[in-house]
Formats: sequence, C-alpha cells, structure tokens
Amino acid sequence: MALPKSHIAILSLRGISLLFLLISFVIFINNGTHYKEVDQKIHSFDVLGSYSYMFGATIIGIGYTVLQTIVFVIFQIIMKSDKCIVFTFYGDKAISYLLLSAAAAGIGASRETKKLLIVRDNDVDLYNSFKNYLSKGFAAANLLLPAFVCMAILSILSSYALSKKI
Repeated sequence: MALPKSHIAILSLRGISLLFLLISFVIFINNGTHYKEVDQKIHSFDVLGSYSYMFGATIIGIGYTVLQTIVFVIFQIIMKSDKCIVFTFYGDKAISYLLLSAAAAGIGASRETKKLLIVRDNDVDLYNSFKNYLSKGFAAANLLLPAFVCMAILSILSSYALSKKI
C-alpha cells in the first residue's frame, strides 16, 4: 500500500527538520574552549544566556520532532486515526516559533559579542579561541533556521488538515 503524497511530505519535512536539529545539537556539544589559565573546558551553552536558550530549544525541538514522527506513524498511517490532530496543530505552531526565537537569539548574541571582542597583546590565543567559539555558535544558530522553515511548513499543513476535519 502506497502512502499518500501528503504523508510522504510530512514525514520528509519532519526528517529534514530533525536532521538540522541534530546537526545543530552536535555542533553545540562539540563547541567548547579549553582555557589554559584555568584548566577547564567551557561549553557553548555555559557562557551566554542566549546560547543556553538556543540549546534548550534545540533539545525541545528534537524531542518534539521524534515524538510527533512516532505519533504520526502510529495514529495516522497505521491506525488511520486523527485523534492527535489538535495536538499536532498547536505543537507545530509552538515549536516553529520556539525555533525561530532561538535562532534569532543565537545569531544576535554571536554577532554582537563578536563585535565586542578586543585583541590584547598577550591574549591573542584567547581571542582566537573565543572567536572560533562564537563562530560555531553562529553556525549552530543558523542551522535552526531551516529547521524552523520545515516546522512552519508543517504548521501550515497541520492547519489545513485541522480545517478539513472540522
């Protein structure tokens, strides 16, 4: 039995969104700077508050996308039931806005903090490592934008599906 094109589109968009979220998560986890003076590693979500928000939004986005994919496959494809269509409608909207706000917070923090960096004669290594740290945070934030676009399209599709059922 072949799946309808709308089901294939929804599963594809959820998969693409999950891929971008996972790549952003991996960049976050691997983005750390080891400071020689204090002999400790600082992770990206420890330093800037907006990075903490962005990391949390990435975790929530991954959890929601995995949950919705499982629920979609079980209820709508296997059981042919629309019991969770209202949850999907509100969830897609909330997560898409969460991802957009997290991406905006991360991009803004990365750009503004990078402008404030000052090179001192004896701190060139620290300057370069923190600049690299901000660049990776900027990359992770930019990966949330395509995830937002996928979730926004899913939000539109869930709006359409809800209006057909009412």
